[in-house]
Amino acid sequence: MSGLCAGDSFRTDMSSSDIQPSPASPAKSDHSSGQAKANVVDNIWKACAYGDFDKLRALAAQDPALVNQPDEQGYYPLQWAALNNRVGVTNFLLENSAKPDTKDHTGQTALHWAAVRGSLQAAETLLRVGADPRLPDGKGYTICHVAAQYGQTAFLYHVALRWGADVDSADSDGRTPLHWAAYKGFTDTIRLLLVMDARFHLADKEGCTPLHWAAIRGNGEACTLLLQGGSASLLTALDVTGSTPSQLAIEKKHRCVQCAGVMQALLVLLKCCNAS
Repeated sequence: MSGLCAGDSFRTDMSSSDIQPSPASPAKSDHSSGQAKANVVDNIWKACAYGDFDKLRALAAQDPALVNQPDEQGYYPLQWAALNNRVGVTNFLLENSAKPDTKDHTGQTALHWAAVRGSLQAAETLLRVGADPRLPDGKGYTICHVAAQYGQTAFLYHVALRWGADVDSADSDGRTPLHWAAYKGFTDTIRLLLVMDARFHLADKEGCTPLHWAAIRGNGEACTLLLQGGSASLLTALDVTGSTPSQLAIEKKHRCVQCAGVMQALLVLLKCCNAS
């Protein structure tokens, strides 16, 4: 994504977790015969992704070290299992010495991958053996950032309530899960984070609050929720380009008339209240 708003030459792109999910199961054509499936599931990483226990056991028996080896892309068997919520496979790998907090080349763990699809059972399995929910990846994303990026509200609620995951930590660019939820327009996630007292007023390295990013993307309902949650006090907040959320919304009016209108109306109301 590019060309977000005025000051594009400064403002960096909000680039979310770049995990490329594996399909939950082999392609339909692969079900036509056992031979076709065998051709598809031909290594331990695919066996973990597809939940092929027979293939997994056979491969692990041949070479036990495989459970802790990355594939050609640099991703580990436990990550593929966690992504696709393969609880049995996850348990098997852990019982065979897979390390729950192993990081891939991007700094992500199996828990980060579980957060992408909201794989609660796999995440719970990992957390019970000591996986650390606080670990950041190379961009400073914790599992809470990733869950917010993909709108996995139930996952976020579970890891925060049961495991004490921090829903309000900042990534390398100073953005919290609330920034990401606002940017992506995941309203249920925004509601949860506001209820959990996420800092709606926090500005990132570019001076943008969650309200700025919701306005930039034209996420009208997200803007409304943030304003109702306390962000009305930030209507005059300036980012590093000197722009308020409402100015950014107006600038992108072809995409966010609703959000611009709401903020303009509230801004007028605030001025009237202050004048009186």
